[in-house]
Amino acid sequence: MTSTSTVEEYAAGAVRLPIGLFLLDERAEVCEIADSPAVDSNGNGDVWLIVPVYNEAPVIRSVVSAAKLTFPNIVCVDDGSKDGSADEILAAGVRLVRHPVNLGQGAAIQTGVEYARSQPGAAYFVTFDADGQHQVDDVVAMLERLRTEPLDMVIGTRFADDRSKSVPIIKRMALRTIVFLSPRTRRLGLTDAHNGLRVFNKKVAAELDLIMNGMSHASEFVALIDARKWRVAEQPVTILYTEYSMAKGQSLLNGVNILADGLLHGRMRR
Repeated sequence: MTSTSTVEEYAAGAVRLPIGLFLLDERAEVCEIADSPAVDSNGNGDVWLIVPVYNEAPVIRSVVSAAKLTFPNIVCVDDGSKDGSADEILAAGVRLVRHPVNLGQGAAIQTGVEYARSQPGAAYFVTFDADGQHQVDDVVAMLERLRTEPLDMVIGTRFADDRSKSVPIIKRMALRTIVFLSPRTRRLGLTDAHNGLRVFNKKVAAELDLIMNGMSHASEFVALIDARKWRVAEQPVTILYTEYSMAKGQSLLNGVNILADGLLHGRMRR
């Protein structure tokens, strides 16, 4: 049994979170199985959406309810929310996994992948934001490439065409700077390593072992792609910057944090 002190140490970035720490909420199983069973009417029964959630109560139900129309298998990882996000997730009728404290987005993604890859028939995995920024149509296009091309992962990019103009300018500058300062990212041909919309196969899911919390997990993804020779491509995607998402995470401080994480952690795994 993992102690509370170990969890707190992980939250501070001091130790690796042991596999199996996640806590399944029994109400999620009842909701998903008894009240709102997953029905695959789109041929996506082998796909799992992994949605890290931290204090997203105003939007999470509508986000996952809309996604569920195309992708019936969704697991939300409530990363220590205090605003009732868990109740909204349960009301949407999807799987819920809970962290007892806030551990960071990297930990939430790792927990979600560990849960999803244990499910029968799981073959493809999607990391999908909880705040409504990601588009289901983009996931469909990315999955089509993953199913038909010799790839292990497809990552969304905001910088393949004029869609980059919608990115807040401070964040755009930070993301471009990270690419400029990262030989590994440039070598892999990636233009938007901090894009949270990713689709990957069972090989990647089985080998994924994120150890960084916060935003630095995005740089860690790049390091793992390089070290494990995963075959990767980018796909142009549309990121919807709403008033809600802008208020939560697109400020000047957010842009600075992205840049700092990339500089501090981008070379930790070789």
